[in-house]
Amino acid sequence: MAKSDIDVLIRQIAKLPALGTRSARRIVLFLLKNRDSHLSLLIEAMQNLKQNIKTCTVCGNYDTSDVCRICADEKRDSRTLCVVQDVTDLWAMERASFYKGKYHILGGILSAIEGVLPEDLNINSLVERVKSGAVDEVILALPPTVDGQITAQYILSKIKPLNIKISTLALGLPVGAELDYMDDGTIEMALEARKEI
Repeated sequence: MAKSDIDVLIRQIAKLPALGTRSARRIVLFLLKNRDSHLSLLIEAMQNLKQNIKTCTVCGNYDTSDVCRICADEKRDSRTLCVVQDVTDLWAMERASFYKGKYHILGGILSAIEGVLPEDLNINSLVERVKSGAVDEVILALPPTVDGQITAQYILSKIKPLNIKISTLALGLPVGAELDYMDDGTIEMALEARKEI
């Protein structure tokens, strides 16, 4: 029996993070009831996203140009580089509106269980950015999990010989927490109280 277009859409939406079949049904029903006002805009936004979004060649962020707005912003402190696991962590830092430096997105963290190796991450490009002499401080804003700390130690072994200041987030981040789930005040406090490694 062939699936209807509605069933196909429900299944696709249910695959999104934090959504299940019940939530997907509610979303699809809302879109069907609001076809003219919401469905058309959603389709247009998704098509624009597919056609126009690029990965920043400098930091790994998503934007509509090859160099994202953050990397291109001359008002930001280009001498300070915050290393994060993923784009969601960059968004969390930006949401806090406290950090005014630039970023480097690793694209994950090292994991023996999941088979993520150093060459799978954007670590070499980080080392090259630091070697260029354009960075005075690297802030390691990685999750305080075992894999996050292993990743931090690996990065530390690569950039410590380059004689720059290396710090990590401090107060307010509980062990095992992810940046994306932290409130703005906690992120600001952790960034303000970062400690040199």
